[in-house]
Amino acid sequence: QVQLVESGGGLVQAGGSLRLSCAASGSIFSINDMGWYRQAPGKQRELVAVITSGGSTNYANSVKGRFTISRDSAKNTVYLQMNSLKPEDTAVYYCNAEIIRLPSRVPFNYWGQGTQVTVSS
Repeated sequence: QVQLVESGGGLVQAGGSLRLSCAASGSIFSINDMGWYRQAPGKQRELVAVITSGGSTNYANSVKGRFTISRDSAKNTVYLQMNSLKPEDTAVYYCNAEIIRLPSRVPFNYWGQGTQVTVSS
């Protein structure tokens, strides 16, 4: 069994910073892309940032220059450093990863449980 566990959400004032973490555990052979998505009330889930196994990154235009995604492959963990937060960043943030499981070595897409980020004005 494989699971993603997120941590690091919370309440912060506009202009502040938060760091989200997401650790994958279980019968893992390897992990391909890891990313963060968010969903605000009444809106569709959207991509925030993604990082490949080789370290290439891609960001939503709305967070470029403010958010940084990184990963520690030895720990099967992905991070999202969020700086200069704005009220419009308020959402539930979800971790996502394409994980190749053992023993099948078949890739599956996994989601974390979500962590709330609230930015007050």
